[in-house]
Amino acid sequence: MKPESHQTVKIGVYVCHCGANIGKKVDVAAVVEYAKHLPGVVIARDYKYMCADPGQSLIKEDIKELGLDRVVVASCSPHLHEATFRKAAAEAGQNPYLFHMANIREQVSWVTLEGDDATKKAKAIVAGAVHRVRFHRALTPKQETVHPDVLIVGGGIAGITAALTIADSGKKVYLVEREPTIGGHMAKFDKTFPTLDCSSCILTPKMNAVKEHPNIHLLAYSEVTQVDGYVGNFRIVIKKKPRYVIEDECIGCYACVEQCVFKKPKFISEFDEGLGMRKPIYIPFPQAMPLKAIIDPESCIEFRTHHCKKTCVTACEEVAGRHAIDFTQQEEFVEVKAGAIIMATGFKTFDASQMPEYGYGRFENVYTSLEIERLVNASGPTGGEIILRNGEKPKAVGIVHCVGSRDKNYHSWCSLVCCMYSLKLAHLIKERTGAEVYNFYIDMRTPGKGYEEFYDKLLEEGVHFIRGKVAEITDAALAPEEEGKLIFRVEDTLVGMVRRIPVDMAVLSVGLEPQKDHEQMRRLFNLSCSKEGWFQERHPKLAPVSTFTDGVFIAGACQGPKDIPDTVAQAQAAAAEVMALIDHGVIALEPNIAAVNEEKCSGCHVCIAMCPYSAISYDDAKETAHINEALCKGCGVCVGTCPSKAITQQLFEDEQIFAEIEGLMAL
Repeated sequence: MKPESHQTVKIGVYVCHCGANIGKKVDVAAVVEYAKHLPGVVIARDYKYMCADPGQSLIKEDIKELGLDRVVVASCSPHLHEATFRKAAAEAGQNPYLFHMANIREQVSWVTLEGDDATKKAKAIVAGAVHRVRFHRALTPKQETVHPDVLIVGGGIAGITAALTIADSGKKVYLVEREPTIGGHMAKFDKTFPTLDCSSCILTPKMNAVKEHPNIHLLAYSEVTQVDGYVGNFRIVIKKKPRYVIEDECIGCYACVEQCVFKKPKFISEFDEGLGMRKPIYIPFPQAMPLKAIIDPESCIEFRTHHCKKTCVTACEEVAGRHAIDFTQQEEFVEVKAGAIIMATGFKTFDASQMPEYGYGRFENVYTSLEIERLVNASGPTGGEIILRNGEKPKAVGIVHCVGSRDKNYHSWCSLVCCMYSLKLAHLIKERTGAEVYNFYIDMRTPGKGYEEFYDKLLEEGVHFIRGKVAEITDAALAPEEEGKLIFRVEDTLVGMVRRIPVDMAVLSVGLEPQKDHEQMRRLFNLSCSKEGWFQERHPKLAPVSTFTDGVFIAGACQGPKDIPDTVAQAQAAAAEVMALIDHGVIALEPNIAAVNEEKCSGCHVCIAMCPYSAISYDDAKETAHINEALCKGCGVCVGTCPSKAITQQLFEDEQIFAEIEGLMAL
């Protein structure tokens, strides 16, 4: 393709000051003057904020009055305002793909030290943009219909909130949860800060609403194993793990649990963080949803020896009048279609045994914060009583903040919720035991609504606050009164001395981490992760719930540490994005995609293996590669790897790239 001549192409160049972001470093007037003399440029202007209405109006008026064929805006990142300026060009009657954006903020003013160097670099980038825009062709986005159903992965408070919000709008929702019950971490709590509301009183009605909602299909004890397709048309395969209990038959009466041959619970309860016991057949907790029994084949005699008396089966038949027990159940695979996906997979807590100086796993009265949550819960293993391993109530308790957080040896990030839940646990422990409670903190962070007031309340209750990082917890008694105690050694930075404080119980306020399988999930759903492992949003401010994979959104602590209010708000935001997408009915696919020249294609399959979006397949009839335009994201990998040079990419064709290089080198 040859460029149009300089006489027939009319280009308008618009340089933005971006307040002081560009204007303070770059001599904008000099860039404008330079642009006026570039080939094909008939008008060059500057404005303080090109993205504002007056700036857009300049472009629209010049397109109409001067008959501009092409437009170049030199300002910030195309990620922010490319759509803004394309829309302005389209409203003036110009094809939006005859517009090009030159980034002189992130690539120039923000990263260049000297003003003269920045101005020179800005001129070069503008020249490159002017040279390449001559080769732009008018393109037309294609449209795809959007499937109206939605998939939500994760049944914690984020997934529950998003599911109910979307289902209430009349759309069908598939809610997938890997555990036997929805509820997530919130189901394990007793109270929530700062109002000390009963956690189950808040959560259980929402869990019941999920069960009763006609538009929600709950798939508990299930996992997503395959995701194909693209925004608007995803195909998902879900594996339903066997409960060995038929869900439609089970009524949650507990008869099978009570009549199990194990008369007493003998196996560690995962829901109680290992502090309580359960039987081989069990219901995780009284408010579980679905309220269905589940059999653990690792501890069930029938699976281990096949010589069980099967008293659970008898109880189910005689007491409940049901035939719900099925030892022959196998994995099932369900295929569903969805137009959008919300990831709400949550977090896991830091493994405190990684910090041996705190004695977790060595000293029996060192607990993690989540274990204390189960102790203080009325449905927990002690019925809400806070007791030591010997059955006595503690008289002194030490709570260590930031275990695994704000520590370069483990995680440098702040887990956001630790200060507040430590204060909550301090209040509950003192309220129920009357013990002396010591909080050992690095910095007290209470930025939320009512949080600082909650901290003041703890001060009034007589809780002790010691600013300093605990060096170690030992059982090395130096005096008779320290025998049997846990000894905290900590530098109190407020009084400038090292202190030894004996306590009966230690609570480690563990931080929040990404889920163990975040890398597997990232690959499965084609997401990006931060270096820490949290799912990456498209933009931290302007698109906090969107991802770089169109149609896939994130909500809750899978994106980063959050408390419950922020999690709920983000879940509702993700639900709003999904509803907007589905209600529109169709989506426009960006035309900057790859295309195969079938005459040049040798059918070598190299591009198929290299495509990160699985957008390329082999056409057996034509013996050439075929690109699915809906799946292609225009990354250009196939273009660069094709040995036959048979693949091109719109908006990144050779002539355009070479012309841009020519412009960059012309200064």
